[in-house]
Amino acid sequence: MAADTFIAYVGVYDSVADAEADYDLVKDLHAKAGLIDAYDAAVVEREAGGKVRIKKKHETPTRAGGVLGAGVGLATGLVVALFPFAAIGGGLLAATAGGGAVLGALAGHAAAGMSRQDLKELGEHLDAGQAGLVVVGVSDMGAKIEASMRKAQKLETRQLKADAAEIEADARSTGG
Repeated sequence: MAADTFIAYVGVYDSVADAEADYDLVKDLHAKAGLIDAYDAAVVEREAGGKVRIKKKHETPTRAGGVLGAGVGLATGLVVALFPFAAIGGGLLAATAGGGAVLGALAGHAAAGMSRQDLKELGEHLDAGQAGLVVVGVSDMGAKIEASMRKAQKLETRQLKADAAEIEADARSTGG
């Protein structure tokens, strides 16, 4: 497997507004740097009763999620790996034709690209806040992404290895 190295950034926030503000800064950073295709991001909110909902997301269109129209990327996959029942927008992606299979494949790749301990720690960090921002980006943009996540109460980074070609092949075979 020819794994690509990505960095997962998980910011913990007191409010969804702060997480969305940093999401916009990360998006602006990549647009201005001409690297809009070099990251995936998801803003998550912890609702009453502990349910996690993905409020906003950006997927890299050059990788499996955007190319196949499934609307998910590695950041969304990582959120689902951390919180398997995370709702996306108004409903679960699994309700769409083939969407659940693609989401499962991406969650599997995201989980396989990190140690079990890293996944456990990231989930615990997100549990500590009302909102979170998960960004998966190319490793050479790390310092700039971290600087854009300035409203985070806590910021954790972990290396994530994934084979983009394998992700796309899995997504195609699951009907995405």
